[in-house]
Amino acid sequence: MYLGFNLNVDLDFYDEYFRIGKRLHDENKKIVKDTLDSFKSENGKLKADKIIAEWFPLISADVFLSHSHKDEPGIIALAGWLNHKFGLSCFIDSSLWGYSPELLRMIDNQYCYNKEKNTYNYDDRNKSTSHVYMMLSTALTKTMDSCECVFFVNTPNSIKIDETISSSGKTESPWIYSEIAMTKLIRRRDPRDHRAIKGLAMDGMESFKESLDIEYDVDLSHLKDIDKSTLDHWATEHEKKPLKYALDFLYAKKDHGAMYG
Repeated sequence: MYLGFNLNVDLDFYDEYFRIGKRLHDENKKIVKDTLDSFKSENGKLKADKIIAEWFPLISADVFLSHSHKDEPGIIALAGWLNHKFGLSCFIDSSLWGYSPELLRMIDNQYCYNKEKNTYNYDDRNKSTSHVYMMLSTALTKTMDSCECVFFVNTPNSIKIDETISSSGKTESPWIYSEIAMTKLIRRRDPRDHRAIKGLAMDGMESFKESLDIEYDVDLSHLKDIDKSTLDHWATEHEKKPLKYALDFLYAKKDHGAMYG
């Protein structure tokens, strides 16, 4: 990753690009689903070593979109707009965590289910869940590292802004909290590094929060603020004079619109 952005935008503006984004999103989901299916042997048993080695493939993309699962349709449309306007490929994080319940079911049905009692072993379920979520977190971090930049799409569904401190807020999503934290920790790489290796690289998960009311404090101060006016200006300038690498506009125009830092 080279740079992260805190994007405040009304996703309804991009509805007409949903079909484009859906096609690209489905392609990424298929890669993940095919990998999941490959974990099953011919007799239906799981290949544990294959899961450990390969679960969640790296998908090559320019932009990592971190978002609330409630905003997924709008995020897909935004990804379509970014592809249509700039030719950018986007990775929508739910492409990964959206399949974690399916993997959990596969593991639990094989290793945690007691056929005689028709129940699942509580301790075994805790272990399987911790393993899958750890693999998921690692995969998301690797994918974020492989993308050139990260857009955290800041909506009322994803974060509750603290009225007294504009650069911080709270979220009920452990995945949003983890991803924002990772943008501080993962290595910063020059855009040229990403462009040199481009082409080589990688819902339901948040539902438990309905019964667990947990909030995470998040710090957004290290992310560059952008909004719809920034995106509109970017699109207008790109139509006038397209850059070979469209993201360079965002990196260079830090004094425009709401962007700063």
